[in-house]
Amino acid sequence: MVACYFHSKYKSSRSSTYKKNGKSANIRYGTGSISGFFSEDQVTLGGLVVQKQLFIEATREPSVTFLVAKFDGILGLGFQEISVGNAAPLWYNMVNQSLIKKPVFSFWFNRNAEDGEGGEIVFGGADRDHYRGEHTYVPVSQKGYWQFELGDVLVGGQSAGFCSQGCAAIADSGTSLIAGPTTVIAEVNQMIGAAGVVSQQCKAVVAQYGEKIMEMLVAKEEPAMICSRIGLCSSSGNGVSIGIKSVVNDNGEKSTGGVDDSFCTYCEMAVVWMQNQVGQNKTIEQILTYIDKLCERLPSPMGESSVDCDSLSSMPVITFTISDKNFDLKPEQYVLQVTEGGTTQCISGFAALDVAQGPLWILGDIFMGAYHTVFDYGNLRVGFAEAA
Repeated sequence: MVACYFHSKYKSSRSSTYKKNGKSANIRYGTGSISGFFSEDQVTLGGLVVQKQLFIEATREPSVTFLVAKFDGILGLGFQEISVGNAAPLWYNMVNQSLIKKPVFSFWFNRNAEDGEGGEIVFGGADRDHYRGEHTYVPVSQKGYWQFELGDVLVGGQSAGFCSQGCAAIADSGTSLIAGPTTVIAEVNQMIGAAGVVSQQCKAVVAQYGEKIMEMLVAKEEPAMICSRIGLCSSSGNGVSIGIKSVVNDNGEKSTGGVDDSFCTYCEMAVVWMQNQVGQNKTIEQILTYIDKLCERLPSPMGESSVDCDSLSSMPVITFTISDKNFDLKPEQYVLQVTEGGTTQCISGFAALDVAQGPLWILGDIFMGAYHTVFDYGNLRVGFAEAA
């Protein structure tokens, strides 16, 4: 395995506390995968020695991700419900072996690139020097990832509409950006001038069905049923589909049944966009022009979108509502500025991700950099406070 030549390696033959397990294991991540086998040994962390810890020795890493990564391994801090082979995570053993004072761990990311200290993770509490005020807590809604209920998402103080009835979110230090539903990310792209992908199918839906969708919304028809009633989505007992589906099936063929999934998807997105525009005192022509422009700003799934560095001052504040409290992200917080060879490039901190169980947001390092995050295992809640 090529990646092993560029990273530190674990050698069980050099450990007197190693215990063979040998059970095979596979993990697929968002940007890569590994396979290998389980082993058991002591793990030393910040002076603490965790006994009888199961971990995976990776023997295959086919993705280039791990080849170029600067880290040598991954320490998962999610719940045991999603662990491979139901292995007890390191955090669980730290708690069960009474190695820490409180069943809490916290993250602080230093966003000052010129500072030598990149950040801090505290097991057993939180460092008061790294946050201002008090944390706002939200209960864990589903054990697996640290998942909770997210309120509305605002762009420039205006609701994006998609999460007005609430969305699910996870706080994840293993995700660099903020990932969210394509429907909302397209609006963010439009508002911040981020490069996007032009979809002719999306534009065709707006051109052919835009006025009809507007008429139905004004007539107070059920938004979830509009696309099936105009024939772009198949009808079911639960209404139209939720989330973005692939245009092709596993055999590489377009879906059958008389409905093209891609047109259905763009119709559902258009309904959300238009519903959010209705009542803003705009003409139908203005709304359709705006929606057509959104079709030109569709983000590539998990892809990076560039923005104009000179436009930061005119970009909107993006707000996430958690436990009825607004958490603002300013342009300088959600735009990554990368300098190489004297040239600075600006990258949007928002990426598109649509999941079958969605809508789901992943509040990664962009968000956690702005807000010190506490993972309260004892009370099953997540807390956020302004980072200091």
